Amino acid sequence: MLNISNVSMIYQKGKKEALKDINLNIAEGEFTALLGQNGAGKSTLINILAGNVKKTQGTVKIGGYSIDRNELETKKIIGIVPQDTGYDFVFTIDEALKKQSGYFGIKNNHEYIDELLAELYLTEKRGARLRDLSGGMRRRFLIAKALVHKPKILILDEPTAGVDIEMRHTLYDFLIKLHQSGTTIILTTHYIEEAEKLCKRIVIINDGKIIADEPKEELMETFSKEVIVEVHFEDELKLTDFEFLKEYAPQIEEKTKLQLKTSKKDLSKVFKKLADQNMAFTNLVVEKPKLEDIYLDIIKH
Repeated sequence: MLNISNVSMIYQKGKKEALKDINLNIAEGEFTALLGQNGAGKSTLINILAGNVKKTQGTVKIGGYSIDRNELETKKIIGIVPQDTGYDFVFTIDEALKKQSGYFGIKNNHEYIDELLAELYLTEKRGARLRDLSGGMRRRFLIAKALVHKPKILILDEPTAGVDIEMRHTLYDFLIKLHQSGTTIILTTHYIEEAEKLCKRIVIINDGKIIADEPKEELMETFSKEVIVEVHFEDELKLTDFEFLKEYAPQIEEKTKLQLKTSKKDLSKVFKKLADQNMAFTNLVVEKPKLEDIYLDIIKH
């Protein structure tokens, strides 16, 4: 569905190499997270796919079409929700969506626009001018705008920035439903828990290069050999009382919680050591690393 081969991008001003020989293939129906720090190259890659930036070298095919030779065909296949919420603010939501439909030669799609507005909780605002919308409403409008021509691929660049928690979860439900209908989705986000909840594949880009590309479950399993053990006690703790656990990097949290780091295979040893010392704890929690922890560890190294 999306094939990126040996793509590099050098901005002539400052000679900055934003992308360095990127190779990435996204199959139809995938839900992929594209993660990276600010300046890692995510936005440059998205702008190349959108046709806003011309790559320095390499090839990009969308739905089998070359973005260099078949620009119109690729634009029909792809829908992009940009970070920037700027738009021609004199239009109402309804007018803007009909205008966007016209760009693709689509007429009489009022029912589909009605569906989009309902799904994105914008029906009551369809007559409002874009300049009068809140930041969260503009985000939802941009999603509707990107979907108005029913693209096979949807790319979302920080779609929930500035959106309140309740609406964020409503958008999650919408994206899950959209993915289940067959739409291929690529999501960039700084909310790593968003990627963990929604995406099946994790791609991490750093300094213009892809440094990780794995199915989410495999990536988390690979980096989940170490777990966090949190042991709760009734009384205030002293770190000196846990010298017998020093190989597990003991730390005291909130005065009554002992935190340990251990491999999964050593969990039984930890429990036995606690039992041998007659440590009467009130609760015990074992946590695998979250995707955020794994992401930070990969970026750090």
